[in-house]
Order: sequence, then structure tokens, then C-alpha cells
Amino acid sequence: MYQPRMSSRLGAEALGTFWLVFVACGTAIFNAKVVTQALSDSAPVPVGVGRLGVALAFGLVVATMIYAVGHVSGGHFNPAVTIGLAIAKRFDWGDVLPYLAAQVVGGLLAGGALAGLVASRGLSSTGNLAANGYGDASPDGFGLGAVLVVEALMTAFFVYVVLGATKDDAPRGFAPLAIGFAFTLAHFVAIPVSNASINPARSTAVAFFNGAGAPGQLWAFWVAPIVGAVIAGATYAWITGDDRRHMDVDGSTSDIANAERDEAGRPVLDR
Repeated sequence: MYQPRMSSRLGAEALGTFWLVFVACGTAIFNAKVVTQALSDSAPVPVGVGRLGVALAFGLVVATMIYAVGHVSGGHFNPAVTIGLAIAKRFDWGDVLPYLAAQVVGGLLAGGALAGLVASRGLSSTGNLAANGYGDASPDGFGLGAVLVVEALMTAFFVYVVLGATKDDAPRGFAPLAIGFAFTLAHFVAIPVSNASINPARSTAVAFFNGAGAPGQLWAFWVAPIVGAVIAGATYAWITGDDRRHMDVDGSTSDIANAERDEAGRPVLDR
């Protein structure tokens, strides 16, 4: 089966992560809490997209970029997804570090671009540059423990959806939609708690540009999502029964064990 060269795959990952951070975090920065005075004698009217719109932005960006370049790189755009797929034996461990590097670089370029856009206005007019945080940096003041639990849990369920939607026997063409919807749903829960990371590259992308203490809290948004991804990757086959479905009589796993067989009992692998 044809596989694009590594440079193309890494370029697609960097591009997808750039677009994810630039559009979704940009929505949070510029359009989440816009307030206008409709009439001189009226109360301020919120016209921004709010948290609902931000969650939708993250999900829509992921879905559309998977359609755009998923055939090139797999459409991870997220270190947690890459690690979860590798743990589940669905991605080559030798490609993990290059993918993570491409995702972080793409995210940082987007974070720098966003910081440049808001520099003339000052960070006070655009919040905290959509950085993730706990304690005083949490949107609703949640502590470290709550943030770690929510980030790990939401990432685990997101990676479960990725693993399920991309199986060979899953309905074709719907994986990007399922993955995008799952990312949106996870943001509904996580935005009030941590400003929703579920993606270490996204957190890294804006942490160093937000002008506050985000870099000091960044470790939490690598540890928790990766823990969630490891849990999902390690347990998905057991939960879904895939580990038993592909077992040979002697207990070893094999693709041939699940193949169709001809009249003589030989496996039929090609049609």
C-alpha cells in the first residue's frame, strides 16, 4: 500500500496543527466574549460565539483538516492521538517523535502568529491568549486535581473515538465527523475547567505567548492528556473484544486468523 514520504506526512501534521491552533484558539481569543453597545441607552449585548462556539470551532477544524490531509499523515494533529495510536499498535513507534515535533512546531508557529495579531491591542483585550491553566488560570477556578482528572478523562474518551472511527470495519467516510464531534463534546466539559487542552501541542502553542504564568503549568497539559491516551490505547482492544476476535487457536494474534477461507481451508487474503 502506498504511503506518502515522511516529509509530506510531517508537513501535513504541522499544517493541520497550525490551522487547529490558529482558527480554534483564534476564535477563543477574538470572538468568544465580544460585547457591543447596540444603542446608546441599552445594555451591552454579547455578540461573540461564547464557549459553545469555541467548542464547535475546535471540532470543526479537526474534522475538516482530517478530510483535507488525513490521507497524507493520518490526521493526528495531537501528540495524545499519536501516542494513543502507537500504544494500540496502530501506529509505528519509530514515527512518534517526528510526528510530535511536527505538531509542536506547527502549533508554535500558529501561537506566534496569534500573538503578533494581538500585540497592538495588548493581551488584556483578548484574555489570556486561550492558554490552559488551573487555579487562578482556570476559567472557573478549578484546582490542579480537577484539571488533571478532566483532561485525562476527556482525552481518553476522545482517543477511544479515534480508535473506533478509524478501524478497518468502521463505516467509511464518517471518521472525520465522529472525531470532530467527539472533540467538540470533550470541549463542552473541559473549557470551564481548564480551558480545554486535550492536546499538548495546542497547549504548548499559546503558553509561551500569553504573557502570564502558563509555561509553569504546561506540564499538566502534557501529563494528563498523555495518561488518558495511554489508558485508551492500552484498553481499547480489550473493551471492544478485538483482542479476542483476532486470536488464533494457539492464543497468538494474527490477521490470517480472521480471514475468509477457501474450500480447502486456506486463508483468502486477496480478492
